[in-house]
Amino acid sequence: MIAHELDPPSLVAECQKVLAHAWMVRTFVKHCEEAEDYPELHAVVRAVFDAARALETRADDPPGFFHMLRKKLPKLKAAAAQFRLDAPRVSLHTNFQQAVISLDACVERLEALLASAAADRAAGT
Repeated sequence: MIAHELDPPSLVAECQKVLAHAWMVRTFVKHCEEAEDYPELHAVVRAVFDAARALETRADDPPGFFHMLRKKLPKLKAAAAQFRLDAPRVSLHTNFQQAVISLDACVERLEALLASAAADRAAGT
């Protein structure tokens, strides 16, 4: 489904689906054995947790949700970029490679959904 075809509550629901994928990356990183030896991995764990928890409190308020997403997305994007650098240093295992791809995809999709919400707001829909 194309984002600009969605109403604000549906955009929120789509964001929540994307955040569920980010949460799974967080869970993998948090519980992987390597996390004990590489504390820098905790930054991505915290960033996903912070974004997801802040956004879930606003799921019934699309304007508030997208306002919070605008605040949290830069931190999540920065954490994903750092994770992209850290992950290969930690392990070249496919799990880490896929986690990087997945989190990058989450950030890209959230940016697109946020842009769609902003365009809808500007158009008055």
